[in-house]
Amino acid sequence: MRRCILLLAALVLIIPSIGNPGDVYRVARVIDGDTFELENGEVVRLIGIDTPETVHPNKAVEYFGKEASGFARNLLEGETITLEYDQDRRDKYGRTLAYAFLDDLFVNAELVKQGYAHAYTKYPFK
Repeated sequence: MRRCILLLAALVLIIPSIGNPGDVYRVARVIDGDTFELENGEVVRLIGIDTPETVHPNKAVEYFGKEASGFARNLLEGETITLEYDQDRRDKYGRTLAYAFLDDLFVNAELVKQGYAHAYTKYPFK
């Protein structure tokens, strides 16, 4: 009986996340390799990755930054994506923090896999 109660409790916690498809948006433009703007004007910063800087106000364009931005631009601009969120929805700059999916492709991981980003483990981004 106790096992049944524990199993039921686990399913109650898991099922809502399985049924949640995320929020769907169209990407208007890529700002740099890990940041983009949606058609509604919202700026999204991808969670868990970092790409070389290209538009930082206090830093020069970093090595391989243009290539990372170009890859993200070719992948995302004009595309419809699904966003999923973690505990913190916004960073200290007011950007939305999210995981992005293009169909079945996990965009955050793809940038790392292709060598345009590295995993960023300093959390939260605030």
